[in-house]
Amino acid sequence: MIASWQADDAELSSRQMENLVRVGRWQRVYYGVYASFTGEPARGAVLWAAVLRAGPQAILSHETAAELSGLVDKRSKLLHVTIPASQRVRPITGFVIHRSSRILEIRDPDLPPRTMLEETLLDLAEDAASFDDVVSLVARAFQRHLTLPGLLLQRVEARTRLRWRAEIFQAIEDAASGVHSALEYRYLRDVERAHGLPVAERQARALQNGRVIYRDVLYRQYGVAVELDGQASHPAQQRARDNRRDNASASQGVFTLRYGWPDVTERPCETAAEVAAVLGLRGWAGPLRRCRRCRERRP
Repeated sequence: MIASWQADDAELSSRQMENLVRVGRWQRVYYGVYASFTGEPARGAVLWAAVLRAGPQAILSHETAAELSGLVDKRSKLLHVTIPASQRVRPITGFVIHRSSRILEIRDPDLPPRTMLEETLLDLAEDAASFDDVVSLVARAFQRHLTLPGLLLQRVEARTRLRWRAEIFQAIEDAASGVHSALEYRYLRDVERAHGLPVAERQARALQNGRVIYRDVLYRQYGVAVELDGQASHPAQQRARDNRRDNASASQGVFTLRYGWPDVTERPCETAAEVAAVLGLRGWAGPLRRCRRCRERRP
């Protein structure tokens, strides 16, 4: 991929580039951007072309940078690029143009040019529809070993303005301790902490029938595990595996409770009371604390 503004460095003229297109050796990808080959450009080539089309200091950002880094698993429908705040670019079909006064600071050394993973995550957080989406992004970044808590915290602190700043600080801490999904975060915040339940282990490693398993939430002292699943329903095969796993846990003295999204998000108080009752049978002295929702529902 080569842009017309790179012609001098390539010892070519714009006219020579156009001639190469005319004779069928090159092809024009965008206005002023050419591919020195024929045939359908691969995705990586398209992303390089997008950077070149936006100008010399442009970098990929937002959903497009997230695609490159592995933070998301799908291609961005629109090509997101960030340019210096002082630069002016006319609207480009299929592009979303962002501007930043920190472009040198946020640029990742990898190619094609893009925002750092941490900056990409925070850009997506700014545009997220809900904080659950932000938690999912943070948890995914840690699960996939794309960043470290300290690096992400530094980038949060570097931003003078950031939506959900305090909540993101807490989400980073919780994700680093083993919270792997928005549902697990909601359980920790709205069920466990809000009602004063004991502090549990997250992603607790255990051996079961000679295999390593990880329990979402484990109150080890009381032999109680909580498994959380955000899926609306399970196929029969998955339910059978869950039952075998729960039975095996019971044989090891661990009682398993299973909750889905409605249990945690719509009925957190009832769920907390149920967990507390089981913990009480296993020796937890309590007390179960009434949260704001409890007080609003029962004077």
